[in-house]
Amino acid sequence: MGQIDDLPPLREVISTHGLDARKSLGQNFLLDLNLTSRIARAAAPLDDVTVLEIGPGPGGLTRALLASGAKRVVAVEKDRRCLPALAEISDHYPGRLQVIEGDALALDPVEITGGGPVKIVANLPYNVGTQLLLNWITTPDWPPFWTSLTLMFQKEVGARIVAEPGSKAYGRLGVLAGWRTSARMLFDISPKAFTPPPKVTSAVVQLVPREAPEPCSLGMLEKVTAAAFGQRRKMLRASLKSLASPADALIEAAGLKPTARAEEIDVSGFVRLANVFEAQLKRGASK
Repeated sequence: MGQIDDLPPLREVISTHGLDARKSLGQNFLLDLNLTSRIARAAAPLDDVTVLEIGPGPGGLTRALLASGAKRVVAVEKDRRCLPALAEISDHYPGRLQVIEGDALALDPVEITGGGPVKIVANLPYNVGTQLLLNWITTPDWPPFWTSLTLMFQKEVGARIVAEPGSKAYGRLGVLAGWRTSARMLFDISPKAFTPPPKVTSAVVQLVPREAPEPCSLGMLEKVTAAAFGQRRKMLRASLKSLASPADALIEAAGLKPTARAEEIDVSGFVRLANVFEAQLKRGASK
């Protein structure tokens, strides 16, 4: 694929602005125009939404999003060295790119995007990617402020997000993602596509919110999954002792077997367990 716009090639941008990727910031710059455009296409349509991008770096994905017709992109960048390069993109696409210098973990995404339909599309920094995802899928208000997430992670993390019961990758992240979203792995990205090349393969994952997840307290679901997967090799009757002792009655009331292990329980099973646990706590409090 040729240039998607008449801005300088990304390698030239990196050289001009001295943008050596920093491990402390989890930076690995994706320079392949075929791949940045493929990610943008996967998130389409973009012409009637605000796109929130985290960690744009020199702007490879930013340019692909804008060239693909994104109505507006709000890019959050912690590394101020990247701001001049992003300003050049903003000048090239007047009125369509807003760059915010700051830490995405400390910013209110609803406030900075200004409401309206939002899609989040990002090559997330490895060191904060999982936490950002958790923030977005555990927001108190549901359906959330975003209509889809198209995100790049280390492939191992991506596998945990889309994991099904019975797989080694299945855990708390898979339960939370499966409860509130429909998640799927789109495609892998080789380390060779990045500068510098990471030691692992990456993957693009897309999550779409479920309009009506099974009724459940998020806090209770987090507690039961933390206890169950905290000792995933043990049977539930042992791993859930911290919640109830003995735990058999709690587990059986949820329609589960005390001898089952956490990795065998599907999302609905954990929802029932969380609801029974919450009811048990309320009965105890009323005595």
